[in-house]
Amino acid sequence: MAVSLRDKQIASLRRMINLNITAGASNVGSETTFSVLIYDKHGQDIISPLLSVKDLREMGVTLHMLLHSERGEVPDVPAIYFCQPTEENLIRIGQDFTDGIYSSYYLNFISPISRQKMEDLALAALQAGCQASIKKVYDQYVNFICLEDDMFTLKHQGSDVLSYYAINRGDVKDSDIDLIMDSIVDSLFSVFVNLGQVPIIRCQRGNAAESVGERLDKKLRENLRDTRNSFFTGFSTDSFAAGQLSFQRPLLVLVDRGVDLATPLHHTWTYQALTHDVLNLSLNRVTITENDETHATNRTKTKEYDLNNSDGFWSLHKGSAFPDVAAAVEKELEDYKTAETHLKSLKNDIPDEDVIDLLSDNTAKLTSAITSLPELLKKKANIDKHMSIAMALLNSIKSRKLDVYFEMEEKIMGRTTLEKPLMEIIKDPECGSPKDKLRVFLILYLCSNNITDAEFNEYVTALTEVGVDTRAVAYLKRWKSLMKITAGAGMSEYTGGVAKTVSMFSKLMNQGSALVVEGVNFVLKENKLPITRIVDHLMELKNSEEEKDYRYFDPKLLRPNDNSASTRTRTPFQDAVVFVVGGGNYMEYSNIASYAKKKAGATNKRVIYGCTDVVNSEQFLGQLTRLGAEIS
Repeated sequence: MAVSLRDKQIASLRRMINLNITAGASNVGSETTFSVLIYDKHGQDIISPLLSVKDLREMGVTLHMLLHSERGEVPDVPAIYFCQPTEENLIRIGQDFTDGIYSSYYLNFISPISRQKMEDLALAALQAGCQASIKKVYDQYVNFICLEDDMFTLKHQGSDVLSYYAINRGDVKDSDIDLIMDSIVDSLFSVFVNLGQVPIIRCQRGNAAESVGERLDKKLRENLRDTRNSFFTGFSTDSFAAGQLSFQRPLLVLVDRGVDLATPLHHTWTYQALTHDVLNLSLNRVTITENDETHATNRTKTKEYDLNNSDGFWSLHKGSAFPDVAAAVEKELEDYKTAETHLKSLKNDIPDEDVIDLLSDNTAKLTSAITSLPELLKKKANIDKHMSIAMALLNSIKSRKLDVYFEMEEKIMGRTTLEKPLMEIIKDPECGSPKDKLRVFLILYLCSNNITDAEFNEYVTALTEVGVDTRAVAYLKRWKSLMKITAGAGMSEYTGGVAKTVSMFSKLMNQGSALVVEGVNFVLKENKLPITRIVDHLMELKNSEEEKDYRYFDPKLLRPNDNSASTRTRTPFQDAVVFVVGGGNYMEYSNIASYAKKKAGATNKRVIYGCTDVVNSEQFLGQLTRLGAEIS
């Protein structure tokens, strides 16, 4: 089985914590080396979804701290630094040299450090007199954040430079765009260094995706030209099959967020997407506020839950529709209660008349019970976690009528007649929040070409009357007019009908369940989203507009930008990486993952989804509002 991108990045981090000792060294694995790990916020975000505190301790990390926090002296223990080579970080590392708080330094930079900055760092070490204490300096090429086996993002906490707003704001300078594009290219280069293969690049014309494609092609060519230092010359097809995507070279599909602005605004339906949209899932961790039942007063408490691959229930159901998740939680709870009842019944199975029979007949049962108890308690904690998340989601579904909005948006995207006029939903004071109403109107506006000016003004007036900030409408109106000038380029297209409506919990579970809700409906949809359709057409080499309109780059060709048909690969791709410039979301990831899973049964295809940042609908709406404020 091919090693995932996530596993490759974990291996890189483990090697770093093992002081970058090669696998063939004789002392590897002989004993644990205790160390201190110092990272910046970017490094923290890379490590957080991949390695738990327990994992770090097992690898000998006794302390892990932020670079810019207050840190005391820790003698006789190697200090492992993991950070970006920024001016601010290098100054702080230089201060650590001067203070002499560690006996040895292992410097690991997330992305390559420039020669000038390397010389500045060396000068700081000389001035502090600690040059002998600096044991190793490494460029790690791990400048991306893996959230899933087949999903990664680039934006770290506290950064807004890679967002849709940052790329499209009105006062953005060419120098700012260059910095953003170079940052994206460096990260994508790191992704393919970890995968160990040079991709064939397809990118949209006339937008940020094309700029990324051109720059990445150039960067890959320059690395391949330097055969002594190339990251890709040592990979044979055998090693690639063992540890990378497959025998064939992967396809990199670069798309701009503007190809589909409706999906990021869409109300979601799968477990992972709902958790992100409603509860703001971030770096595989979600925070929930609950009523504290231990106090008589109306006090609340917050709980944090990790949602990652170590959680079997999450791995199995994160892409499932919410009704199926609710039913699965109920089943897990029933199975636990059955096992708990069985354990309690053991004490009643002891016969009073025969002690010998007691020992012979019940020892095995008691041993089995004691052995299974820790696992049973762990299972109960996991059930409680998902029950809390499901209840929090359900409360939002009921209070905001999210099922109504989801069904209506599905019909709008599927070109199906609405059962209830949108204006009626907008004017209903009990149906959703103002932002929910704005989102459904924006989707209608993006997906319809026959809204008259009078109808548009009527909708805007109605939205304003219910307290909606309509600056996002102003931005999309201008955006749509620009798209019409370019003959519809970038306009979202939705095909396929809507699947049947599934009545939720009342039919799925017993009436006694805490998750039962009357009158809540969800629509299950299986048709491809626009980006999934683009990936399918490019992977399968279909004769379509996507195939014709996307530029072709092969960094291994001698002549750059050789776009002639004779030089192109003619075999459908088995593996692909799709990257969205301007932000992605879990709805697209789930749709891509579902597509790849269906294809994998027949053709063993695999698709990795990446984006500059993962934004939920409210965050994306906020970016559109900021853009609208600039033109109002």
